[in-house]
Amino acid sequence: MDQSGLTTDEAGRTHCAWRNAAPQYSHYHDHEWGVPVADDILLYEKICLEGFQAGMAWITILRKREQFRRAFDGFDFRRVAQYGEADIERLMNDPGIVRNRAKIVSTVNNARRACELVSETGSLARWVWSFEPGPQERPAVVDMAYWNANPTSPASMRLSKALKKRGWTFVGPTTMYALMQALGMVNDHLEGCVCRGRIETLRHQFERP
Repeated sequence: MDQSGLTTDEAGRTHCAWRNAAPQYSHYHDHEWGVPVADDILLYEKICLEGFQAGMAWITILRKREQFRRAFDGFDFRRVAQYGEADIERLMNDPGIVRNRAKIVSTVNNARRACELVSETGSLARWVWSFEPGPQERPAVVDMAYWNANPTSPASMRLSKALKKRGWTFVGPTTMYALMQALGMVNDHLEGCVCRGRIETLRHQFERP
């Protein structure tokens, strides 16, 4: 790893250095992080997982992702919205997930808020993507200094505030910036990363919901 936050693999390809921090990161970095998402259920899943990650290492959540999906009915928010106290107790006794009551309750609450938002606007993805930052809010070149200095952004603050106003929880501006990175609302693969150009092409081709 050099001071730019990049690393080079055996094939000579340059990547964001965090890709090498754990085996699970390589696939996530190369094939998912930054790829635009328009599916409401996958978007809700990402909101929930980013919320569970608060105060923890992302690798902890990534390793438990399939267990989370099993425990929360594939993150079908219409089903999760129907959960009651028995389901919360079931989840609190599930060793495959992060057993944090506040975060579990938040996941159920946010499922209900997602149902309300879809009923009102027709699409969770359409509403969330309306907070995509414009080009004037983004740097021309994303380097390590910018990446380290920007755990939040004006757009993530706006999204966080709007969600909180609607009753969502565990959606602070730092968490929402991580969500925007994961959803492809911003492209934060570092300049020089082999994935950056591909993600930019996908963002250009993406039909906003």
